[in-house]
Amino acid sequence: MIAHIAARELRSLFLSPLAWAILGVVQFILAWLFAINLQDFLISQQPRLHLYSIPVGVTDFVIVPMYHGAAFIMMFTVPLITMRIISEEKRSNSIALLYSAPLSMTEIVLGKYLGVVAFLAIMTAIYTLMPLSLVFAGSIDWGLLASALLGTFMMVSACAAIGLFMSSLTKQPTIAAMSTFGAILLLWILYLAGSNSTSESVNLIAYLSILDHLTAFERGIFDSSDFVYYLIVIAIFIVLSIRRLDGDRLQR
Repeated sequence: MIAHIAARELRSLFLSPLAWAILGVVQFILAWLFAINLQDFLISQQPRLHLYSIPVGVTDFVIVPMYHGAAFIMMFTVPLITMRIISEEKRSNSIALLYSAPLSMTEIVLGKYLGVVAFLAIMTAIYTLMPLSLVFAGSIDWGLLASALLGTFMMVSACAAIGLFMSSLTKQPTIAAMSTFGAILLLWILYLAGSNSTSESVNLIAYLSILDHLTAFERGIFDSSDFVYYLIVIAIFIVLSIRRLDGDRLQR
């Protein structure tokens, strides 16, 4: 049943003009960013690669910055994708059909969340084709590429869980989008608060940032604590969404 709800949610996203517009705009921006980074690498960086004390290449100067840019762009696009996931059903009262169905809130929430994550995975797979095209032009650090890809996808999945919860709080998609963006932005800028500090308390604040854990992946470092951090964020906001909808269901 979870898979059925996820498939329904994914299908509804692809039937939405907004989702297609987001998909097109994101791919265009990332293609432009990829081209700019590649041009800079060929003109400025490639002739100086022998000067670096550690081996670096196109993955470091082109692919990783592209994924970092993708993570930043997703901070703006995920709220637009998730804003209608529950709030629109509340506004149109179609949520009553889900409440009356022989389904648990856990199945409903997980189904909707997985549908959105599937859409984001498709977006990620599409722009991953750009760095993969460099296979025919030179060598790629596959470990670094996989690490950056995994980090970006985990961060985006965590943002989707936040958006799901915010959408469960209101009937207005616009309010859900703005609330999601505000929450993601807060978790993003916490990194700036502690990145240049030696204070343990400030560093703890920075540790809560989604950006702090992404940077490790972008350096090619797979630390299980970073992976678990994103899983915890996802779990927290999914549980909050379930409890919120359970409360609404009991009030009916």
